[in-house]
Amino acid sequence: MAKKTIMLVCSAGMSTSLLVTKMQKAADAKGLDTDIFAVSASEADQHLESKDVNVLLLGPQVRFMKGDFEKRLAPKGIPLEVINMADYGMMNGEKVLDQALTLIGE
Repeated sequence: MAKKTIMLVCSAGMSTSLLVTKMQKAADAKGLDTDIFAVSASEADQHLESKDVNVLLLGPQVRFMKGDFEKRLAPKGIPLEVINMADYGMMNGEKVLDQALTLIGE
């Protein structure tokens, strides 16, 4: 299976770093080859240009940006969704990973 690149976007890129770690552990446990990383909303565009992103997940605190990101991602065909607030709050890496994989079509 090809490497999956999962980008998380939040306000500052800080609060999501723990979630990234937990998602990576869940991916490793499933034997998946993934590149999971978090960026601030202001850095998102440069990462979308420099990486082959398979899916973008927005932190609940930036859900208001969904429409804007949908417009930017549509030409690239990158799926986008807001992370479930309960899973984000509980830092449930496995569930958020599953959400990302479902969006990719895995």
